[in-house]
Amino acid sequence: MSDPGELGAVFDRLGRLLDFPVDFPLKVMGRRADSFAQSIASVVGEHAPQFDPATMELRTSSQGNWLSITVTVRLESREQLERLYRALVAHPLVRLVL
Repeated sequence: MSDPGELGAVFDRLGRLLDFPVDFPLKVMGRRADSFAQSIASVVGEHAPQFDPATMELRTSSQGNWLSITVTVRLESREQLERLYRALVAHPLVRLVL
């Protein structure tokens, strides 16, 4: 989704569907690198200070090239979700955020 207006509309719909505060899972995928999990924990912690990195779930792809990290964060607002999502997709090690 490269159109900022389209992405904003998605967050507007999510904001109407979710009852904040909410525990919200995000899956972050990228190339397997030594710093990937630490980098993701840092980005999430900037946007959700109560986030505990010990709760991250890590899965390596079958051939070991990719790493999937699931983080569940307590979100207070749609705006917080959008800021976190945008920070994650902008990170150079991240390939996909679901």
